[in-house]
Amino acid sequence: MTQATIPSPQTPWATSFQQRLNTAGLIALGAVLAGVAVKTTGLSGKLGFAVSLFVIASLLIFVQQLRLRDMAAAKDSLLSSFASLAIVLTLIPIISIVSTVVIRGYQGIHFGMFANDMTMASVNDPVTAGGLLHALVGTVIMVGVALLISFPIGLLTALYLTEIRGKLARPIKFLVQAMSGVPSIVAGLFILSILVIPVTQELTGLMGSLALSILMIPTIARTAEEMLLLIPNDLREAGVALGATQWRTVSGVVVPAARSGLVTAIILGIARIIGETAPLLLVSGGADALNFNPASGPMGSLPFYIWKAFLTGGTEEAYARAWGGMLVLLILIVSLFSLARYLSGRKVA
Repeated sequence: MTQATIPSPQTPWATSFQQRLNTAGLIALGAVLAGVAVKTTGLSGKLGFAVSLFVIASLLIFVQQLRLRDMAAAKDSLLSSFASLAIVLTLIPIISIVSTVVIRGYQGIHFGMFANDMTMASVNDPVTAGGLLHALVGTVIMVGVALLISFPIGLLTALYLTEIRGKLARPIKFLVQAMSGVPSIVAGLFILSILVIPVTQELTGLMGSLALSILMIPTIARTAEEMLLLIPNDLREAGVALGATQWRTVSGVVVPAARSGLVTAIILGIARIIGETAPLLLVSGGADALNFNPASGPMGSLPFYIWKAFLTGGTEEAYARAWGGMLVLLILIVSLFSLARYLSGRKVA
């Protein structure tokens, strides 16, 4: 009795190793011709070489695909070249910013900076004197208070837009989208003119939290709305079929099902405001000492710490402090976005 052979799945559309090797050879030939073009024409420098390499390599690959296949494949290769160029142009500033912050920022990193504040030191003192403990604590407190204000408002807004869908749904959605583009300094000026000058007459961490919450609410509301829309309607219908009210269905079925998505909304909201500088310059005061009370006295923050080191410094030590603070802030933002990416990729439970 012969055993049946099960054919393995094939992917004839996939690029073979030989094709990749031929493409690499054409790119290498394009690099040589680009070098010749730089030497013999008016093009010069790295930019001239890069432009020549892209044009020549794209033409070589286009001709190769036209000879081996057809015009459709040649056009596809040309569009792929432009897509690759767009990817490279997008990655260049990102890599440049990250590499610059890491290279310059590590010089200002030391263990003592996470255990001391700037009460007994100035930005021009040696890097080992003082630290950014007050800035870290102030950032955590102000962002935490802003989250306590923003999350309930953002969640209720998202629930109104997705579950209730009343007459005000379209105006509210328009306002949420409009608030997403509000410049951060406008939020600071609003709190300064509405609360600080006429009411409190004091720069505090709470005023900074209120300014940050204005920027945080649209992010949480829009992200939570998208996550709630991913919940299948079958779950809502099942709750109603069991005799539950709409509020009971939403609170007991819909919101728990979107739990991971709501966590993603929170993280994206925090990442949105954690690096904001303009509103904190106007209303937080930016103290150099530890302050655990957001309702009394100025409060420091990482953006204010970086801004002050650049503005009032002028020495290598001050710049090292600023770049060190930027590296810490960058690590926090990248960590938050990575966590949000991981949570948003999980299936809705």
